[in-house]
Amino acid sequence: MKIFDLSVPTEESPSEPLPLKVVHESHAQSAAQMASFFDATLADLPEGLGWANDHVQMNAHAGTHVDAPFHYYPTCGGERARTIDELPLEWFYGDGVVLDMRHKPRGGLIEVDDLSAALAQIGYTLKPGDIVMIHTGADQHWGQADYFHAGAGMSAAATRWLIAQGIRVMGIDAWGWDQPFWAMKERFKATGDPGVIWEAHRVGRELEYCHIEKLTNLAALPRPFGFKVACFPVKLTGGSAGWARVVAIFEDL
Repeated sequence: MKIFDLSVPTEESPSEPLPLKVVHESHAQSAAQMASFFDATLADLPEGLGWANDHVQMNAHAGTHVDAPFHYYPTCGGERARTIDELPLEWFYGDGVVLDMRHKPRGGLIEVDDLSAALAQIGYTLKPGDIVMIHTGADQHWGQADYFHAGAGMSAAATRWLIAQGIRVMGIDAWGWDQPFWAMKERFKATGDPGVIWEAHRVGRELEYCHIEKLTNLAALPRPFGFKVACFPVKLTGGSAGWARVVAIFEDL
């Protein structure tokens, strides 16, 4: 068995415009606190050292994460939208399939025909419960400020089409599921149509689904299907998203 890590690091990075601050507390810095728990002194600790600790302040959408329906809108199909802690765990483990969209231009819009062509190219038919991952190549820009602007994004129609195939969890290796913000802004200015703003996310106003953002390493997978994906989100009470360590599991490698 071989496991591939599909998650970007949780770190302060030029790629993260959302708040993310990590402070690492050393063994020496924590020693006094550790000793106080036991009414001990520093002399009672090996070499006067305590435990290593870390303090993190971050947005729920920083790093690789799963978006909950509540992120898209307060309601879904006329009912209260579910938060990340309320979703079935069964959704987040299933057969994985990667659809290669690296041919799409920067800021491009991924449509139903693109998905159908990619599936035909690899000879795969989607089934309910599959976890579909969109490979744009944007992850190659991780660590750089232009990561926020890289890659193509999904259209509302393509998102609805995946849901119609029984897909409840889908993901992308870009900063967001939709086109980069600059591309949506250009379309809005050109058309005057507010429906182009966050159009793929807003599908969640009608249909319940989750998507994973900021995947990486899809190019390293030895084949586009025939593996399992685990993408369990952190159980953040009332959360609009949950951080996830997404992995691809190949049993036969």
